[in-house]
Amino acid sequence: MLMLRVGCCGFPGGMRRYFTEFSLAEVQQTFYKPPRAETLRRWRELAGEEFEFTMKAWQLITHPPGPTYRRAGIQVENPGRYGYFRCTEEVLSAWEATREAAEILRASVVLLQCPPSFRQTEENLRNLREFLSTVSGELTLALELRAPWEEEVLRPLCQELGVIHCVDPLRQEPVTRGIAYFRLHGRYEGSRIVYSHRYTEEELQKVLKKALAHGEAYVLFNNTHMREDARRLIQMSAP
Repeated sequence: MLMLRVGCCGFPGGMRRYFTEFSLAEVQQTFYKPPRAETLRRWRELAGEEFEFTMKAWQLITHPPGPTYRRAGIQVENPGRYGYFRCTEEVLSAWEATREAAEILRASVVLLQCPPSFRQTEENLRNLREFLSTVSGELTLALELRAPWEEEVLRPLCQELGVIHCVDPLRQEPVTRGIAYFRLHGRYEGSRIVYSHRYTEEELQKVLKKALAHGEAYVLFNNTHMREDARRLIQMSAP
C-alpha cells in the first residue's frame, strides 16, 4: 500500500489556511535562521496533532557565508569555519539548533540541502562523511545534492549512514531504496530553474508512478504553483 505524503515547501496561502488544506509541509524558515522555540511550539500547536512537518537544516551547516546569510542578518568572523559540513564548533552548534527545532516541531525528516558549489571532492566527501557519522541516528535525514555526484560514491555513503537521497524524480533516480523524498522545483533549462513552471498531468503521473515504486514517499513542491500542483497530485492519487 502506498504511503504518499504531499505538501509544499513553505505555507502558500498563509499558515492557518494551509493547515486546513494539507497534512504535510516542509519548513523553510529553519534554513535561514531557526525561529525561537516559542514560535515553533505555536506552529506545532496550530497545525494540530495529525499534521506532519519536515524541515530544512540551518544553512550554517551546508552553505558557506554568502547572500542567504546576509538575508538572514547573519554576520560571521571566520567564514572558513561555516558550511560544507565542516565539523567545526560553529557547524555542530548549528546542528544542535537544528535538532532542537526538529524536536519541537516533531519533524519526521530534516533536509540537508547543499549549494551547487558543494561538488564531489575528497575534502567535501570527507567532511560529509564525518558530519553524518557524528549526527547519525539522531534524526531521519535527507540529502539534496545540487551538483553532480557519482552514484558509486553516493550510494554506499547513504546506505552506510541511513540517509535518504533527495531528488527531483523527473530529473534523476535516488540511489537509496525505501522511503523516497522528492522535491519539485519547476522546469530545468540547463542549470537554470524555471520556478513558474506549472506541472502537466503527464509529469504528475510520472511523479506518482515513481512514488508508487518506493511504497512510501514524501513529495514536496517548491515552484510558483506549488499549492495548486500539490492539490492536483493529491486528487490524482485518491482511490
